[in-house]
Amino acid sequence: MSDTISPRSFQAPGLTDAIRRRAILVAGAGLAGMLAGFFVDPAQLFRSYLVAFIFWTGLALGCLGLLMVQHLSGGAWGLVIRRILEAASRTLPLMAVLFLPLVAGLGHIYEWAHPEEVARDPVLLSKQPFLNAPFWVARTLAYFLVWSGMAWLLARWSREQDEGTSGSGLDPRFGRLSGPGLVVFGLTVSLAAIDWMMSVDPHWFSTIYGFIMMGGAGLSALAFVVLCLFVLGRAEPLSQVVRTKHLHDLGKLLFAFVMLYAYFTFSQFLIIWSANLPEEVPWYHRRLSGGWQYYMLLLVVAHFALPFAILLSANVKKRMASLVPVALLLFAARFFDIVFQVAPQFHETVTVHWMDLAVLAGVGGLWVAAFLTNLKGRPLLPVNDPYLREALADHGSH
Repeated sequence: MSDTISPRSFQAPGLTDAIRRRAILVAGAGLAGMLAGFFVDPAQLFRSYLVAFIFWTGLALGCLGLLMVQHLSGGAWGLVIRRILEAASRTLPLMAVLFLPLVAGLGHIYEWAHPEEVARDPVLLSKQPFLNAPFWVARTLAYFLVWSGMAWLLARWSREQDEGTSGSGLDPRFGRLSGPGLVVFGLTVSLAAIDWMMSVDPHWFSTIYGFIMMGGAGLSALAFVVLCLFVLGRAEPLSQVVRTKHLHDLGKLLFAFVMLYAYFTFSQFLIIWSANLPEEVPWYHRRLSGGWQYYMLLLVVAHFALPFAILLSANVKKRMASLVPVALLLFAARFFDIVFQVAPQFHETVTVHWMDLAVLAGVGGLWVAAFLTNLKGRPLLPVNDPYLREALADHGSH
């Protein structure tokens, strides 16, 4: 490898333009389906929109969290995927705009958004100072300001590092922001999970719910990164960069997040089951009847048991051909898990509505197009990072 790494040698391949065009077409088809859904069943449309919004926002947040973890911990795995993480986290302003339809559909999703319901329910009345529309919207705007601000600063400093204007050596600003930033990130993501998801059933609560959604976001992000490396690695420059050691590191992280998410989820179930409190049990009771119990069993298999068993093998984690199917399975399982978090509140029997898929395509097409636009604007590797040569070397794993 030469002493000088040119940013132009690491530009995104032309296939990203073709994928972006397809994403826009998918978005158009999905938005057309959403428009039809609005006239057919507006309540279901907004509930489906919540699922898709959580899925794609969670993906962006997971990438932001992993980006800050990488800046603190280092490692070859992070340098190879840093630009993917940066491009994904820079979609958060788009998700802030896409939050607006949820404001319009508040009454179709949340019981606490109806004053007459609050007036006759002591539980809702006691939570009204926190669960009310103006404060709920203000909190969400604050979350997006914090997240977008952190993503913008990290991306700006990364550009300055590429251009050589931040000086030589490791830029300390990344670590100074990422340390406290992860604390703020954990707090805001937990509160957002309570606001957007847990308050769908305002009578239920779980103190670990925020951690569950955070772990799920990280798992989505890692699965997405593996899929991105598979697509981008088919062409130069990443076809000459991504090596077995990078895949092995990502596979180990994916394995860790599979176990972490399962641990959080089972801990919540075990504590609520053993306590048997009337305020907490109904949430699970709805999900253990009407066919939802079989849906949950499939999630246990797809979201934990099968990926866990497969990723036990070191050889699987070192080969793209075996790692990609696991990432695809987990990526799909994340979406259906979010459906499981929301849908039983409105449907007594198993229901995966066609609008769920239409909104997933509409919002997802816009998200992917924005992600690829961000990705095209920078070299695919941080070309002036002092540890880049070590990350691209044939030896070592970190």
